[in-house]
Amino acid sequence: MSEQPSAKTPVDFWFDPLCPWAWMTSRWVLEVEKVRDIEVRWHIMSLAVLNEPKLDELSDEYRETMSTSAWEPVRVVTAAWQKHGAEVLGPLYTALGTRIHNDGQGPTREAIAGALDEVGLPADLLDHADQKDFEFDAELRASHKEGIDKVGQDVGTPVIAVPGADGEQIAFFGPVVTPAPQGEEAARLWDGTLLVASVQGFYELKRTRTQDPDFSNL
Repeated sequence: MSEQPSAKTPVDFWFDPLCPWAWMTSRWVLEVEKVRDIEVRWHIMSLAVLNEPKLDELSDEYRETMSTSAWEPVRVVTAAWQKHGAEVLGPLYTALGTRIHNDGQGPTREAIAGALDEVGLPADLLDHADQKDFEFDAELRASHKEGIDKVGQDVGTPVIAVPGADGEQIAFFGPVVTPAPQGEEAARLWDGTLLVASVQGFYELKRTRTQDPDFSNL
């Protein structure tokens, strides 16, 4: 009897399409798919939801973003997920993130509309962008909560969850990296992520960021 191939290693990835650091990390994990036997499962979290309890502590500019434009792309992505299934999340995120970040369009209506068109999703999903009584708000918040519950409150995007030593999920904020590693460098960072996840009680490695997100190799 031939030996059955081993199952791919699952990687659960929570993103907000607005976040440039989540975008960098997402491009890394897709690069890892080329060099390691993994399966990325996409989930939605929201910087707007994350920052709701602390709006008064934010700068005026960031508070305005979290109160307005931060909601629009994540609502559209959530509506696409709810109406067309989880399989659209990865392609839509790629189309949207490319426009927002690589092309410098930002979270504009034009960027969202172009992304929907690219992946063949209905244009009327854009109607959800400024839907104040968003019909899928509960689903958005539940997805966000699932990621945050795994990793804790003192984080942002991205959140990834990978298997630990006993196969249980271990979640981290990050890795925060720029530019997105490619090839064997991407594989080494992945191997290191699994390594620290296998160490009971490991929580954090961190240093001050001295670079802005670099999209030049994407």
